[in-house]
Amino acid sequence: MEYEMYQEMMEQPQSLRNTLKREKSHLKELASQFKKFDKVYLVGCGSSLSTCYSSKDAANMTFKNSMEVFTGYEFFYHKQIDNEDAGVILTSQSGETADTLAALRKAKKKGLYTVSITNEGDSSMMNESDDAVLTQCQREHAILGTKTYMTQLLCLYEIIFGMDDSKASHDVLTDLEKIPNVVEGLLKATEQDNRILAENYKDQEIFYCLGSGPNYGLAYKLAMTMFMEGALKHACPLYSGEFRHGLIERAEKNVPLLFLDAGYQGDELTRKSIQFGEKIGTHNIIYRMQDYSNLNPLLSPFVLAVPLEWFIYYLAHYNGEDPGSTRHIGKVRY
Repeated sequence: MEYEMYQEMMEQPQSLRNTLKREKSHLKELASQFKKFDKVYLVGCGSSLSTCYSSKDAANMTFKNSMEVFTGYEFFYHKQIDNEDAGVILTSQSGETADTLAALRKAKKKGLYTVSITNEGDSSMMNESDDAVLTQCQREHAILGTKTYMTQLLCLYEIIFGMDDSKASHDVLTDLEKIPNVVEGLLKATEQDNRILAENYKDQEIFYCLGSGPNYGLAYKLAMTMFMEGALKHACPLYSGEFRHGLIERAEKNVPLLFLDAGYQGDELTRKSIQFGEKIGTHNIIYRMQDYSNLNPLLSPFVLAVPLEWFIYYLAHYNGEDPGSTRHIGKVRY
C-alpha cells in the first residue's frame, strides 16, 4: 500500500487533466444551473468535507452568495432544510458514503436539485442524484485520497466560481487551468525537503494545524485524514483566528504547530500566532503559498496539499506505518 500511495500521488496531475478534459463543459453547465438558486448546500464527510470548506471560504472571499456546508448526517437531521429554491452539491470519493447518501436521499425527498461529485461511475450517488460529475482518477486505494481530493476540489471551484461573473472569479478560473502543471512540478520539487522535515518530526505525537480562509479546509483534511488516518498521529485543525481561544493554552515549548499561510486577511492572525509560538519556543512548521507558486492565493489548498502529502507520506514511513492503509475504517460500521 505504501507503493500504491506513492503511485497515486504521482497520478494527480493526469487525473486533474483528464477530469478537466471530460467534465469542463459539464461543470460550466452546472455553474449556470446553480447560479439560479437562492441557496447552495455543500455536503461531504472527511476529506470531502474539507473540499466543501475550502470552496465555500474561497467563494465568500470573492463574491456575495448564500452557501452552507454540512456533514452528511448533520444535513440529514437539520430541521430547516426546506428551501425548494436551492441546490445541493454532494461530494464522496466512493459515492457510497452512508451519511452523504442519506443526505442525498433527504434532499431528493425535499425536492431539492442534487448533484454528486464522485469517483465511482456505478455508485449509488452517481445513479440517484439529479446530475453527477465523475472525477477521472481511476480507482483510488490509499486512504489519503490524494487524487480524488484534488479533482473533487477542482470540480467544486469550477462550479462555484462559474456562478459568478466578476473579474475576480474569472481570474481564479483562469489560474485553475494551470493547476495540473503546477502540481506536477511541485511533486518533483518538494519531496526531498519534506522527507527531511518528516524525519525531524517522526517522534512527535500531536500536531496542531492552522489556516484561515480556504486553507482552513486544507488544515481540516491535514489533521483529520492525513495525520490521523495516514500517519497515525494525533492532530487538531483550527481556524487561525481560534488560536487564542484554547490552543494558546496548549501551545508549549517544543509542541509542533503547523501553519498554512497564503496572505489572506485572516492570515494576519496566522502570523500573530506564529510570532507567539516563536516567543515561547513551539516548533513552528510553516507552509507559505508564495514559497511554492504565484497563482491566485485562493488556490492555496491545491498548492500546499502537495508538500504536505510528502510530509505525511514520509512521517508514516519513518514510523514504520503504511500511509495508504487503515486499522479500523472499512471494518467498523455504525
